[in-house]
Order: sequence, then C-alpha cells, then structure tokens
Amino acid sequence: MKGHVWRPLFVVIALVVFILLFRAVYVPDDFGVQDRGYTFGFHRLSNEDEWKEYPAKYKGTEYCNECHDDKVEEVSISSHEMINCENCHGAAFDHPDDPETLTINRSRDLCIRCHSALYMPSSGRNDIPGIDPAEHNTEYECADCHNPHNPSLEEM
Repeated sequence: MKGHVWRPLFVVIALVVFILLFRAVYVPDDFGVQDRGYTFGFHRLSNEDEWKEYPAKYKGTEYCNECHDDKVEEVSISSHEMINCENCHGAAFDHPDDPETLTINRSRDLCIRCHSALYMPSSGRNDIPGIDPAEHNTEYECADCHNPHNPSLEEM
C-alpha cells in the first residue's frame, strides 16, 4: 500500500490507543452500569451514598394534597389528572418554609408543550386536544381563558 493509506491508518490507531489509555486513567473503576443493569444508566457506585444524602427537590402530589386538597381534588377530576403539581408550580423543595420559591408558570410555552397540534397516527398523542399556537389567541396566556386545574372550564 502507498503511504497515503498507511499514515491515516496509523493516526486513527494512535488516536484510539490514546482514548483508551486516557479512559483507563481518568474514569474511576466503579463507574458503569453496575449489577442493576442499564435501568439507572452509567454512574459511579461510590457516588450513590452522596446522592442519597441530597434532599429531594420534587415531593409529588401527595405532599401538595396535605394542604391543598381542594386544588388536588379539582385536578384529579380533570383531564390534567396525570400531571404532577410541580410541573407547573416548580419543585416543592423548600415549601412551605419559603412559599415564594413556588412560582406558577403561566406561560403559553408550558401549555403548548402538550397542546400544540401534532399528528402522530400511531400515538396516544392525538388524544390530547391541540391548537395551532401561531393562530390561537396569540396575545393571551392560556391561563387567561382556561383554568389550568380544570382546562375544560372557561374562565372568561
């Protein structure tokens, strides 16, 4: 073979060897999928205890129900029943000690994530009522007309 074929081949081989050597030195021995398989992805086994000590940011609808049972009940009978409160209200990490940290996201972008009209013939996505965000009441936020806890109820 000519030199123009061998030189790039040697460069590629050298690059692969360098990457493998770098990985052997840089990546900890306990990094991988571990014995639980790919469910939890690649992580460092010795890091699990650190994460167990880390306080949970999201507390779930059950936590919200302790004080806001009326709102949780309203949502539970609506089409938004499968959506956790913290999707719109933010993580309940310091709530109720710091209630100002829970800000309500009333932006159109939040609603349009699910309610933009998409046509996916083999998906349950078509069952979600969709709008054309470029056409439908572009000057308003969705919550100006719709109750986010029960969107079928008109507020205007």
